Amino acid sequence: MKLYENGAYLVNGRDVVINSPEAASAVQAKTGKTVTPEDAKKQTIAYGILKNHNTSGNMEKLQIKFDKLTSHDITFVGIIQTARASGLEKFPIPYVLTNCHNSLCAVGGTINEDDHMFGLTCAKKYGGIYVPPHQAVIHQFAREMLAGGGKMILGSDSHTRYGALGTMAIGEGGPELVKQLLNKTYDIDMPGVVGIYLTGTPQKGVGPQDIALAIIGEVFANGFVKNKVMEFVGPGVSNLSVDYRIGVDVMTTETTCLSSIWRTDDQVKEFYEIHGRTGDFEELNPGETAYYDSFIELDLSEIKPMIAMPFHPSNTYTIEELNANLMDILDDCEKRAQVSFDGKVDLDLKSKVKNGKLYVDQGIIAGCAGGGFENICDAADILKGSSIGADEFTLSVYPASTPIYMELVKNGAVANLLETGAIVKTAFCGPCFGAGDTPANNAFSIRHSTRNFPNREGSKVQNGQVASVALMDARSIAATAANKGFLTAATDIDVNYSKPKYFFDKTIYENRVFDSKGVADPDVEIQFGPNIKDWPAMSPLPENLVLKVVSEIHDPVTTTDELIPSGETSSFRSNPLGLAEFALSRKDPEYVGRAKEVQKAQKAVEADTCPGDALPEIHPVMDTIRATFSDVNRSNVGFGSTIFAVKPGDGSAREQAASCQKVLGGWANIANEYATKRYRSNLINWGMIPFVIDQGELPFHNLDYLFVPKIREAIADGKTEFEAYVVKDGALKPFTLRMGELTPDEKDIILKGCLINYYRG
Repeated sequence: MKLYENGAYLVNGRDVVINSPEAASAVQAKTGKTVTPEDAKKQTIAYGILKNHNTSGNMEKLQIKFDKLTSHDITFVGIIQTARASGLEKFPIPYVLTNCHNSLCAVGGTINEDDHMFGLTCAKKYGGIYVPPHQAVIHQFAREMLAGGGKMILGSDSHTRYGALGTMAIGEGGPELVKQLLNKTYDIDMPGVVGIYLTGTPQKGVGPQDIALAIIGEVFANGFVKNKVMEFVGPGVSNLSVDYRIGVDVMTTETTCLSSIWRTDDQVKEFYEIHGRTGDFEELNPGETAYYDSFIELDLSEIKPMIAMPFHPSNTYTIEELNANLMDILDDCEKRAQVSFDGKVDLDLKSKVKNGKLYVDQGIIAGCAGGGFENICDAADILKGSSIGADEFTLSVYPASTPIYMELVKNGAVANLLETGAIVKTAFCGPCFGAGDTPANNAFSIRHSTRNFPNREGSKVQNGQVASVALMDARSIAATAANKGFLTAATDIDVNYSKPKYFFDKTIYENRVFDSKGVADPDVEIQFGPNIKDWPAMSPLPENLVLKVVSEIHDPVTTTDELIPSGETSSFRSNPLGLAEFALSRKDPEYVGRAKEVQKAQKAVEADTCPGDALPEIHPVMDTIRATFSDVNRSNVGFGSTIFAVKPGDGSAREQAASCQKVLGGWANIANEYATKRYRSNLINWGMIPFVIDQGELPFHNLDYLFVPKIREAIADGKTEFEAYVVKDGALKPFTLRMGELTPDEKDIILKGCLINYYRG
């Protein structure tokens, strides 16, 4: 794999000219034309799709309107509640509500099924589509029923990626979907486009997860594709089946790119024909001379079976490399765990080594990444006639949709899997986020799913519990299962892959999925459950701001799962205050209590009573501030909490990572940088200021008070640099906070306190 930071031209979809002083002449020699990089950028597939969806008239400042929206049942309740509070009358474009996260309705009593009934009645009232639990995971339904060539889809799940089907899809926090529901736009600067030039054909036994992990391992840490569009081109694309492309594409989220798009061909056309949607196919190719801001060349034939060790999809090795350096790599993972868990619990992986081989406790093939038809068929072929054994090792397989499950039943794959001792389950995203097949304490799980973050798959450090997950391809997971749990690469075994043809049965959805066909029925009453709560009132940004630092996190990256845990918290995602009780609970259990203490002062201000009476430690803080800023008083100051994290927001698009902080009185985050655009957007949409601070020794520490004077005026004036002070020991110590440029709408949202206030006027 070769990375070219300075970009490249692609001529006629095949000839690569790496950017250099001689590049323009080389391009002219091939085409007989003089082309500037600025003009050639317009020849990418991504540029054409973005242009067709941009409403601003300015291709540097995009205002995008999407064709369709999709959400699942730990996001759609909050989204619709926000939109209702902001004046929603009807879904203006197709909006699909899938139920693939809170599917286990026994968890939390009636809570989860109440969310589902809320979704069904909203689909009827506002004119949407409702997919019942166990029918399909969100992204498989979108591939089967929503995607279309040249279209754009916005989803409230970070793995919203349908580029292999010619659809540019973006995963964002819920407030961005609210904007679309209210006929507003998605506002971003024109993103860079990275060309991913594929050649060659994968080795037998190498699957899409292997290709994806190889890419992630190369580009995550260096930010090579961060907030950019990955455009897959080159002759190697046609050497991959569409199912295979989909498996690579969904994992592009883990690179921190904004979106993805692939050139399309007759195989994609056949995919749409199989699904009865021939009219949705569009052939997409870059123009005669396309220019990419940066470029990657990848020979698919060189990729070997991969494994992403705990605790990130970028912590990658070939399985061959892991087995050759087993104890050293496991020791490194244990040391990483000490950092991730702040030394509070020990991860013991080296004890998993038996007779020089790594023994695995659990295998999972599931969800939007692993649950595809070809992945499961190949796994069944590998396991045919084998046994997974009667020891600790277990294997669970989750087809990504009921139509896939049905075809696997018809062609015998399910029978082959069940015969080995594997269990085949219904479409469910739980194994990906810690709500299903949670490993035992100190167990090691290998999964063809999307993530293996710390604190995600059952670790509760405060209770002394820890589990770890490695990511692998379904084929190597099946090979490991056939070897009764000893780690094995699929290329190490000889298998005759049957490659059965896929037949899609749409009557399954016709019988169970509610589709309003876009017709709203305003007479339908929404069905609420006792756990579905409205958002609490939120104040506008004050003139001056007093912040208390209530958590200080120095991990290199902080995931959204650490900001608001997944898994058992899912049942509370329709209850903003109930869910907020879990904020940072697996990373900093003292956060919630500290944030609530500071919030007492703000509530006193809102009630026009003395904040110092509600929070006595405020008295000396205000005395110190007023000694220099005499005009500051409770009529023009606000109190709230903030956290510092080096690089927060990697991973999930869940808005609750920000909203939970907000409902607990958070006014800001302070970071060296934000891991993703979507987390920064979530902060802004909940009225929180995304401050950044230069790397190096911090001028403040946990539990310090900070004062930011005239913050409202500075935000309104569009400033990106702010004077701030540490209030300590009777003195003000100055330091500087910064913030990236805000759009006019983003400024107004922060000034008004949140997106809901913004739309209320």
